[in-house]
Amino acid sequence: MTLTVTEVPAPAKRLLAALIPAVMLATPLPLLAQPAPSSDDLPLAEIQTFAEVFERVKRAYVEDVDDTTLLRNAMRGMLSELDPHSAYLDEEEFQSLRESTQGEFGGIGIEVGLENGQLMVITPIDDTPASRAGLMSRDIILSIDGTPTDSMSLQEAVNLMRGDPGSPIDITVMRSGEDAPRELTLEREIIRSESVKHELLEPGYGYLRISQFQSRTAEQARQALTRMGRDQPLEGLILDLRNNPGGVLQSAVGVADLFLDEGLIVYTEGRLPDTQMSFSANPATPAAEVPLVVLINGGSASAAEIVAGALQDQRRGVIMGTDSFGKGSVQQVMPLGNGEGLKLTTALYFTPNGRSIQALGIEPDVEVVRGRLELAERRWEVRESDLENHLRSQGPSRERASAAERLSEDYQLSEALNLLKALRVVDRRR
Repeated sequence: MTLTVTEVPAPAKRLLAALIPAVMLATPLPLLAQPAPSSDDLPLAEIQTFAEVFERVKRAYVEDVDDTTLLRNAMRGMLSELDPHSAYLDEEEFQSLRESTQGEFGGIGIEVGLENGQLMVITPIDDTPASRAGLMSRDIILSIDGTPTDSMSLQEAVNLMRGDPGSPIDITVMRSGEDAPRELTLEREIIRSESVKHELLEPGYGYLRISQFQSRTAEQARQALTRMGRDQPLEGLILDLRNNPGGVLQSAVGVADLFLDEGLIVYTEGRLPDTQMSFSANPATPAAEVPLVVLINGGSASAAEIVAGALQDQRRGVIMGTDSFGKGSVQQVMPLGNGEGLKLTTALYFTPNGRSIQALGIEPDVEVVRGRLELAERRWEVRESDLENHLRSQGPSRERASAAERLSEDYQLSEALNLLKALRVVDRRR
């Protein structure tokens, strides 16, 4: 295999001289000995073209660009064209990704992705500037601080949205069904994301909210189950995975294992042996018998879909809500020798029944769209509380009152609780 470089400018020759030994080392020796080209042969003609493009940019671009910047941009472009989730991470981006999986980072608290070249909200994280500003799943972010996002990489957008606590950020958002974009100004905060919250909606009926899957989420969920069942055994549980963008794969496996005492949870398939993994449930399970309803929506992605898919295939609970996001790929974060990193899609994951949900999502067993309960006005009814000098009730506790208010504002949550009660009645009659 030969390469002619007689017409390549001198700087490009130097680049080729640096590139060719490296790529030749990456080519198996038997292939080099074969006279006929193979599908595994490196495209040396394209490498020559790359060197020519490099030279022309160096020589003719309107501004001077150093070699390091050009090569780094080339690597970014190579990865960004693979899929929306693969990326080259500089040192700051690599550290930022590590912080987000550990549960603390600076910014507005939002998970974003690219769809058809548009920057789209996957979900706002609970109790952050993004959620308080009313951002919703599938909102399209048109600009960040006046910079259009239409040609922006995912990592560039994340970098723009993160910053010092207290600093303002202006974003322009377009929501489906609205005629004009929204102009929003948010204030960045240190995002300390507590991924697990819990409470009793009514005596015996628990609510477990997981906003994302961090390294300690499974253990925190186990502790929450213990606390809720301390005074009396749980008669039903709602696992809320709505607007959960995913996170650490092993953490999702750990959460699913809290409710399964046997069987497959998830398996992955990739090209390399270490990407072909399988995870099964352990017999020691704290909530194997508790009736379960799992809430999902279009913001439930990746690790959240692993949990929902496992529980659905194992017939462990009822999946309620709307179709999930459909991110069925696994990203591996690889540190590089220069302190930077590579986030690369290396596998697809499959539910216990062999379903790949990539670009499909999890379909709920019971579809319940988002809404709000509206209480009808009471007319011509007289109750004890209307009578003069009636005895006063002690009233519900503050916690019960808070739960009742939330149920009245969250139709999906209210329907999940009603379903749990119905399942309990059916179980008693059996």
